[in-house]
Amino acid sequence: MSEPLISVVVADDQGMVRAGFRSLLDSEPGLRVVGEAGDGEQAVDVVRRLQPDVVLMDIRMPVLDGIAATSRLVAEGTRSRILVLTTFDLDEYVFEALRAGASGFLLKDGLAEDLVAAIRVVATGDALLDPGVTRRVIDAFVHRPAPPSHRVQALALLTPREREVLGLLARGHANADIARHLFVSEATTKTHVSNVLGKLGLRDRVQAVILAYECGLVVAGEDDGCAPRPPD
Repeated sequence: MSEPLISVVVADDQGMVRAGFRSLLDSEPGLRVVGEAGDGEQAVDVVRRLQPDVVLMDIRMPVLDGIAATSRLVAEGTRSRILVLTTFDLDEYVFEALRAGASGFLLKDGLAEDLVAAIRVVATGDALLDPGVTRRVIDAFVHRPAPPSHRVQALALLTPREREVLGLLARGHANADIARHLFVSEATTKTHVSNVLGKLGLRDRVQAVILAYECGLVVAGEDDGCAPRPPD
């Protein structure tokens, strides 16, 4: 039986870029570009109408930028997962995009196969950050103002084990690594992650990472003692 089709909307103010993405993605099995938008306002309208699985959202667009468009769609409760693409790897764009509710962030100069893989990842409900910007994002949390008290208080909703899972999650560990570290099954780990997101009202793992660093649960550069298992 064939895999479910992943529908994609491409939002970019450059027609040639949109055409390039459409050509690339339509040639991939299981992916189909169902709509395009040349500015943020159009992107909001197209996504509202088509409800795609994934939106490739450029940041710098006229009328309404990609961050504002993302924020508007997320506030409306869109089911579409938004993957932000940009040629600019400045930290403020990363922060703003993730805070707006984006499920991932990739640079346009990455490999085509990385983009295809990223679409498949966010379409499943997971989240993704470009490896080239993740470390700077994490380090920058150290210098940001203290979060509102209600964000810190939200951690009290978690059990000790869930707080531990959140900490490992925020350091970038996959479910398999967390399961080995805690001596539990991956199914149990997935349940813990789901409980963490549900109790804290978070959209996905990216939002969990943001909250963990904002609240000081995780400190950049701190060793978590959860080294990946060496290859067999």
